[in-house]
Amino acid sequence: MPGVVDRVVIVTGAGGGLGREYARLLAAEGALVVVNDLGSNRDGTGSGTAMADSVVGEIRAMGGRAVANYDSVATAAGAAAVVATALAEFGAVHGIVNNAGILRDGSFAKMTEENWDAVVRVHLFGAYHVTHAAWGHFREQGYGRVVMATSTTGLYGTFGQANYGAAKLGLVGLMNTLAIEGREYDITVNAVAPLAATRMTAEAPADLLQNLPPAHVAPVVGFLLSEECEDTGMVLIVGGGTVQRVQLFAGKPVLYPEVPTIEEVRENWNRITDMSDAEPGANPVG
Repeated sequence: MPGVVDRVVIVTGAGGGLGREYARLLAAEGALVVVNDLGSNRDGTGSGTAMADSVVGEIRAMGGRAVANYDSVATAAGAAAVVATALAEFGAVHGIVNNAGILRDGSFAKMTEENWDAVVRVHLFGAYHVTHAAWGHFREQGYGRVVMATSTTGLYGTFGQANYGAAKLGLVGLMNTLAIEGREYDITVNAVAPLAATRMTAEAPADLLQNLPPAHVAPVVGFLLSEECEDTGMVLIVGGGTVQRVQLFAGKPVLYPEVPTIEEVRENWNRITDMSDAEPGANPVG
């Protein structure tokens, strides 16, 4: 089966943790990998070439094909340079793993505009910039595979991560529309919420992290990038030996032939919020 053999895949934030696992596995499966990493600290400050170069060295040592890129995905120019690296080195781009991310945690009461902006720009804007830079190539060749790195924080919330959670759920919204727009061009767009021990989760309890090796997540990402996977618009929680799909559900509607009063809404509130007969949701306006 073709899988990802000879497919050119960009992995952002691939200098360590999950990104490194993705890049190594994809290369082992025959993909040509662009290892993108700014080389920054966990909060996005600083930069360097050592992280990306190290992963490229590992891949080449095991016989794989990879090239390093050190541009920031937080800007359109940086993202364009990432895609340009793929085209210059390998002549094409077939897949993207939008994995790059930073953390600047703090309660919402203490959230600064700088910390909000920085996190949203790397996670949400970064995925937009890189995917947008490659989208025309995907459409022209009639093929593309995109994986967004969402998070259970975006899906369910975590104290002190309003910026991170907003960006991560924003990626699901982006995925939903791109899955629709890409379908006729054989472009699939899916999202993975990883549960893994990396520097991004360093504050989590040690007994929890020891059961969440990053290697568990990579095979699912690899399958989503393969030719055989034609599913699109899916969100998967992956980690610790489990894989599960997450989907929006809608309860049975309560109908009001006329504009209801506040009292009529109050009287039916238990019915409105009842999810016992919920079914998969869909956009009622198409």
